[in-house]
Amino acid sequence: MKSCLVLEGGALRGIYTAGVLDYLMDNDINFDTVIGVSAGALFGCNYISKQRGRALRYNLKYRHNKNYMGFYSFITTGNIMNEKFCFDDLVNKLDRFDYDTFKKNKTKFYAVVSNLDTGKAEYKLITDMREKNQMEYLRASGSMPIISKIVNINCNKYLDGGMTDSIPVDWALKGYDKVVVVSTRTIEYRKKNSPIWPYKLVYKKYPKFIEAVKNRWIDYNNTQEELVKLEKENKIFVVRPSYSTGISRLEKDLNKIQEQYDLGYNDMKNKFKDLKKYLD
Repeated sequence: MKSCLVLEGGALRGIYTAGVLDYLMDNDINFDTVIGVSAGALFGCNYISKQRGRALRYNLKYRHNKNYMGFYSFITTGNIMNEKFCFDDLVNKLDRFDYDTFKKNKTKFYAVVSNLDTGKAEYKLITDMREKNQMEYLRASGSMPIISKIVNINCNKYLDGGMTDSIPVDWALKGYDKVVVVSTRTIEYRKKNSPIWPYKLVYKKYPKFIEAVKNRWIDYNNTQEELVKLEKENKIFVVRPSYSTGISRLEKDLNKIQEQYDLGYNDMKNKFKDLKKYLD
């Protein structure tokens, strides 16, 4: 039986996922494959490197550092998440990422990115985070449109994987018997249609990407309905917030960040017996 763990994004809402993953690490639960989208990939890589608590630790310590994430970074670099700080200083100096453990881990790790030319999701296998292109795929997965520069890799242009496949459950079901999904939204949440004009203005050279963004809210809501259906049929297992903390994507309140993490940890704790039963 092959198992896959699917991690939704949501910027700092994804600290919920970090809580879930830390509980799984505390109880030595592993999967054959992990696939992360946006923040799901950025926080999920710590699960592969077995660095319990790292995602929460650096977010609490550096959230108010102007060079981490926010308006200052966007104005000075064009990226809401500062590239040098997040993908060099943080991982190599301030809170070192365990590259060796990540590489040795037998669990496969995928990051979802959106190809601007095709308007489609691509699923990139990450095997060694020391390789520049592989780290770039991770960065691309979390590069939110409008407030991030396009990431160029091998003549291809990429942005946030959540724009084309927010929760890749269908991808997982094609190759795995047991699929566990960590969603960062409550069961009743559904997206609303939002203005498309900013994307038409910024990405006018990429009509297929604009079309994907235009349909995103419909695709997302359909996926949420699919999750509910598949869970009832016991085809997948879903962990999602038991209530909304009201955390924003770029949350600055450290207490809310901690609450979101604690919610993920405790929700997984409360569902752990059911998870073990499903996996067994």
